[in-house]
Amino acid sequence: MSRSINAFTDDALGTHDAVGLAAEIAAGNVSPSEAVEAALSRAEAVNGDLNAIAEPTAERARTMASAGTSGVFAGVPTYIKDTDAIEGSPNRFGSRAMPTTPATESSPFVQQYESTGVIPLGTSTLPEFGLTATTEPLLTGVTRNPWSLDHSTGGSSGGSAALVAAGVVPIAHANDGGGSIRIPAAYCGLVGLKPTRDRIRQIELPKIVPINISVQGVLSRTVRDTAMFMHGAERHYHHHGLPIVGHVTDPLDRPLRIGMITADAEGVVFDSRSVSETHRVGQLCESLGHRVQQIANPFPAWFAAAFTVYWGLFPALLWRLGKRAVSQDFDRDQLEPWTKHLVKHFNRNLANAPLAVRRLRRFEHEYREIFARYDVLLSPTLGRPVPEIGYFDPSIAGEVHMARVTSHVSITPFQNVSGGPAISLPLATDDGGRPLGIHFGADFGQDALLIELALQLEQASPWKTLGDA
Repeated sequence: MSRSINAFTDDALGTHDAVGLAAEIAAGNVSPSEAVEAALSRAEAVNGDLNAIAEPTAERARTMASAGTSGVFAGVPTYIKDTDAIEGSPNRFGSRAMPTTPATESSPFVQQYESTGVIPLGTSTLPEFGLTATTEPLLTGVTRNPWSLDHSTGGSSGGSAALVAAGVVPIAHANDGGGSIRIPAAYCGLVGLKPTRDRIRQIELPKIVPINISVQGVLSRTVRDTAMFMHGAERHYHHHGLPIVGHVTDPLDRPLRIGMITADAEGVVFDSRSVSETHRVGQLCESLGHRVQQIANPFPAWFAAAFTVYWGLFPALLWRLGKRAVSQDFDRDQLEPWTKHLVKHFNRNLANAPLAVRRLRRFEHEYREIFARYDVLLSPTLGRPVPEIGYFDPSIAGEVHMARVTSHVSITPFQNVSGGPAISLPLATDDGGRPLGIHFGADFGQDALLIELALQLEQASPWKTLGDA
């Protein structure tokens, strides 16, 4: 394994997770300003290697720390993925095509997240518009995995993942439109919950977009941090069509019916290490009293083709309407080769798009039917282990890039289209000792069940962080 790097040190942050740090701040042992300054120092120490920060907002953070914040994470430093606006800072979505004009107000999600008391230190990097499974945009350059600097952080929330895994901050914003919370969680050894659709405040999409596949969330090193985020965010906003998650603190105490998947929807078996580690986690679940049954992938073989057509809708709309929908300063000629390939892919398949959309809309019902037989689906998070930097480079031939992405990202999109929740947990490693995520998917609204199961598995099989070295 290539060189790793981390920022953990004996300062105000120590090795605390967000819950632990918030408790220290509440007790008066650490001030918010001390926590912010420690995180800024850590960022300065490691970001030259990681390259995970898109735009710093240090002075805004210092002002917030001096004034004080309230909420479950009062005073805890964090980062916002550069898909969401922070008032006074540019919001570029990882793209050279986007203007540099500072945002006039923070996004609805940032307002919800800040209601938990967190203090953003800036924005984190992502691939252009979050459109691939790594974080190597031409705008900011390659973001590196702190576990192994020659390897990808995953995408699209790769900057946030790198900063949390390296110990710069204990928790950071992420979002997920095809696996973008769970993929970097898997690659960087983190907890990554993709909540049920609409549970958290979302990015506003134009009415022309028929299915909202993207959801907001966080990346953390511990399950209790993710559980506390859900609880704190719910205080600010609760979607009345969904059951309340509440503050989940206790591990699961009842047996589940678990369906274990080790192949994609077309029957292609995942790589041998991913399969063996999934079986090992299945045995762990059985030892905890759960009933685990290996099953064929229950999802339709047509899904991948329909999803890739739909994946191209957003860049195609940007290509045609960017100046009207975003800004007159939007420059589509500056879009990356991979984004332009997705536009071409969508245009070539324009005649198939209505059928793809109809199938994807009906998929929610198909997805939910599976949970008449199983409570949870278990699988690897990715079809393949973490790749080296350059494997998903945005400038490689589009068809090569597409084949690589669909081979790796063959599990996570099902929850984006269905709206159901899923979580990636760092319960495994690959042959090189790098993190390998294990994925659990559940029925619509069953976020609390996944958190309870995650607490149980974390207690039964604690994972290491870079701060444990």
